[in-house]
This record gives sequence, C-alpha cells and structure tokens, in this order.
Amino acid sequence: MMSRTTIAVAGSAGACALAPTAPAATAAPEQAQDTGLVSVFHGIPGTTVDVHANGDEPLGDFQPGTVTEGGNTTVAAHLSADGKPRLTTFTDEVSKTDAGRSRLTVRHVAAAPAVDVRAGGHPLFTCLANPDEDTALVEAGIVNADVVLAGTGTVVVGPAGLDLKEGTTNVVYAWGSAEDQTLALAGQAFGGMDSTPLAVHPAGGTAATPNSFDQWRAQAATPARSR
Repeated sequence: MMSRTTIAVAGSAGACALAPTAPAATAAPEQAQDTGLVSVFHGIPGTTVDVHANGDEPLGDFQPGTVTEGGNTTVAAHLSADGKPRLTTFTDEVSKTDAGRSRLTVRHVAAAPAVDVRAGGHPLFTCLANPDEDTALVEAGIVNADVVLAGTGTVVVGPAGLDLKEGTTNVVYAWGSAEDQTLALAGQAFGGMDSTPLAVHPAGGTAATPNSFDQWRAQAATPARSR
C-alpha cells in the first residue's frame, strides 16, 4: 500500500530550482545568479512523495525509483542503513572524460549493509556503505554489473547490463530495503559533459524500468531473494 509524504528541499541562490529553467545563456545576469538546476531521486519504497522547494511544489506524485532531469546536484530521498527516511545531497561530476572512456558513479542509498559493486564479476567498488558514493573511469561499452554483500559473493542486486556510452557520466543508485526485499538499481546519465542530462518525458521524470537502460540509463534489477 502506497503512503504519501512531503519532502522539503531548502533552496539558496545558485541552486533553488528543481524543474528545468531557462538556460543560463539566455537568462538575465541577475536571474542566472538566482536559479540553478537540481535533480531529485526518490528511493523510498512504498511511498509517493511531493517535493517542495522554498515553499513551492514543483514536483508532485513522485514515484519510488524515479529520477528527475536536472543539473549538477542531486538530492536523494532514501532510506538510511537502518531504514529511516533521510535526504542526502550529491554533486554530479560532469567533467570531460578521455577518449573511449565513460564515468561510472555508484551511490548506496539502500537500507542495507555495506556492499561491493562488481563489473564482469570483478570488484570495481568495495565496502560501499550508505550514504556513500564512489566513482571510476571505465572503458565505454556494455558492463555486466551486480551488487554483492561486502567481502562475499552473495548477490543482492543484479546482474544488470549497463550501456556506458563514451563521454558520458553514468550515476547508478542502489536503493530500497534488504529486509523488505525491494533492493533495486536506478540511474541517470549526463551526456557531453557540458550539457544537462539527456531529456526525459514531459512529466519531468523517468521510472526505473526492469531490464532496460534508457535515456536516463535507468535499470531496476530483479531483487535477489534470500535463500
């Protein structure tokens, strides 16, 4: 059963808008200094939320596993390691990458213990705990990734095929609850390293779709069941 809650995001000069605004190049100087773009990730299972910024409600009926389009900061509404709702702010790295390379960032925002993230069966990030993140430059291409309990081979999410395009930044969220068996992956991608994230549908967000890796590189893996 879905419940509803309200998330208040306090804005300040330079980062107060959660919905797309006019590009800085076309805005008046004083306007460009007062607004910015922020992505919002909703990772609290079973809860539909409304997001408020500075008292306004730019995003309503926000479904779990969804990322809005935005800029270089992401606010994640998620569960802490012990299952309590919390907000965490991340800075999205969008600097240039070398030829043939792609940037992969993984953020642990799940009610779960520390994990290792593997690519092709080999550890890429180790002992990643909530609410930390880690980043690596990898060869562009298809990466078969999964998430295991730290120091073990016990798969808790995945495997998932990630299509890491050359010259992109790809952010993957491990979210949900281990206890409730709702662990999944969702993500976003930034193309060109000098532009906003790839466009999504007019509603302003995209759901993490099972077995897909679309314009937002969203991937919701089938939760691993305890044995």
